[in-house]
Amino acid sequence: MDVQKTTINALRIISAEAIDKAKSGHPGLPMGTAPIGYTLFQYFLKFNPANLKWDNRDRFILSAGHGSMLNYALFHLYGLGITMDDLKEFRQFGSKTPGHPEYGHTAGIETTTGPLGQGIANGVGMALAEAHLAAKYNRPGYKVVDHYTYVLCGDGCLEEGISYEACSFAGTHGLGKLILLYDDNEITIEGNTDITFKENVGARFAAQNWQVLHVDLTGESNSDVEALSKALEEAKARTDKPSVIICKTNIGFGSPLQDTAKCHGAPLGADNLQKSKEKLGWNYPPFECPDEVYQHCEVAARAGAMAELQWKKNFLEYEAAYPELAAEYKAVMAGEKPNFDDIEDLYEFSKPMATRQTSAQVLNKIAARLPQLMGGSADLAPSNLSEMKNTAEITYGDFSADNFAGRNIHFGIREHAMAAIANGMQLHGGIQAYCATFFVFADYCKPAMRLSALMNLPVTYIMTHDSIGVGEDGPTHQPVEQLIMLRSIPGLKVFRPADGKETAAAWVSALRGTEPTALILTRQNLPQYENSGRSALWGGYVLDNCEGEPDVLLMASGSEVELCVKAKAVLAEQGVKARVVSMPCMELFDKQTQTYKDNVLPKNVKARVCVEAGSPYSWYKYAGDCGEIIGMETFGASAPAGVLFPHFGFTVDNVVEKALQSLKASKE
Repeated sequence: MDVQKTTINALRIISAEAIDKAKSGHPGLPMGTAPIGYTLFQYFLKFNPANLKWDNRDRFILSAGHGSMLNYALFHLYGLGITMDDLKEFRQFGSKTPGHPEYGHTAGIETTTGPLGQGIANGVGMALAEAHLAAKYNRPGYKVVDHYTYVLCGDGCLEEGISYEACSFAGTHGLGKLILLYDDNEITIEGNTDITFKENVGARFAAQNWQVLHVDLTGESNSDVEALSKALEEAKARTDKPSVIICKTNIGFGSPLQDTAKCHGAPLGADNLQKSKEKLGWNYPPFECPDEVYQHCEVAARAGAMAELQWKKNFLEYEAAYPELAAEYKAVMAGEKPNFDDIEDLYEFSKPMATRQTSAQVLNKIAARLPQLMGGSADLAPSNLSEMKNTAEITYGDFSADNFAGRNIHFGIREHAMAAIANGMQLHGGIQAYCATFFVFADYCKPAMRLSALMNLPVTYIMTHDSIGVGEDGPTHQPVEQLIMLRSIPGLKVFRPADGKETAAAWVSALRGTEPTALILTRQNLPQYENSGRSALWGGYVLDNCEGEPDVLLMASGSEVELCVKAKAVLAEQGVKARVVSMPCMELFDKQTQTYKDNVLPKNVKARVCVEAGSPYSWYKYAGDCGEIIGMETFGASAPAGVLFPHFGFTVDNVVEKALQSLKASKE
């Protein structure tokens, strides 16, 4: 038996069988790229099946996530916890083998992929994290952090714009331990890639400062493990720039549908599956594999276990030589955080400030106590104040090809890739990631933010210039519908603080939590409130109360809280008792007990006004039948903020008028 060839064919057939049993899936990629998966796992990928979370493992990402059966078949053969029964349950409810790889659902999956190109950017983030941690913690003779990130992508990943953004960033920053394997099979769903994708991919990557290598895995050379191994060795040897290996492959290799779009996203069918087995010389019953294959794959698994054992031995010596450094490394890899309540003056602000400014103060106070905090902006740091400033005690520095130890990242004007790279950094471990841009560009970040939420990654998104308060830049830069967009993402916390203390609470919530958080911050100055602060951790709270039961509830977030506070005073002069409720984070408020929520928003108080300089749709659940909402029903305009707010109805007088209207309606 040619055990190498048999193992590659096992990956092909097992994948095709599982897809056929599920009656859905994508057999083309697993059958075409089986030699790539095999070569990586058998000879290059550093992993230990007994400890899938080993810090110093190599990372493998299947960016072309529709080919998930390749992942699962590899995990099965190499002992990563996927049984043959799991493969038989491919794409079935509750199985370990869902239609696309899901981080946190299937052990060993490094990131959730499926939206094409995301995996490439996640890989860039992981390679960035590896480079940073290595620069920070490695010492001569002690390579505590020393691993590679391998990403397998297809034509679709490279057609997506995020791949250009991410690969440009990787090349600029010289992330030499990132290796991209491109499955160049020239087929997408609609047919041959000639109809949409004729560029010289090698020239594109060379222009982005990547090493470009080529391997032909088509036709009779489909299992040319030797050639691919040589290319991988070259890629690993070149550490001053990332490498792409352009692998010519046949989609659906060995099947009657080979080299056609028909095998991309549909089962082969019983007849074609049988013909594929005959073509590949596969003579085993369905879902069976010879023992020789398992024994062959176990060699790689044992090598990985030995590699971890050697790493642990080296770490013990490192710990003896550098005890403080080793202790910090273990703490950051464990995700340990300081007691934020012990950070001096975290909640103290002496004058009116924009919440982007208060965020900058909080960020820098926390950064001094959180060594794994790392992030940056999409070319807007001077505007969104997202930079960690050097002090006499700490030099943060800028992350670059010349300084991997730097903690401030210049992402460039690449919002989509920035958010996905931040996901990769967080996934890697040892990094607490944040990134920043103008709030209106949440539109560019949203696909990656959705994946942050899907994977429960506590990435912090700093989003400034939060409303028509942007002013003269006009409607293209004034967020209107973005708040409701982000609030609609399950598992994402959206904080729109009203002052500095609420901003501090938002940061604390973000860093304590296990989910992503968006901080929605102002450009314009806001007052500081006496009664704000840690109560914001509840999501919504009574900021300014009246004596006894209120006649009307005034609710707002962010800058519009000021209007409610002033309107309360005007209403008091008219004999109307108002309660001001600040609602910085609806997601947190909605999670509180019903008793707490009823204490803040008494059910019997029907008169209510909700105020927010964005789409009104978030507020209907709080407004009730008699409530009024002051929001944005149109786009903004180009004018000073002081002109725009009154023009669109964001005035004290309008809040008072709506309160009286709601009070009247509640009594009818």
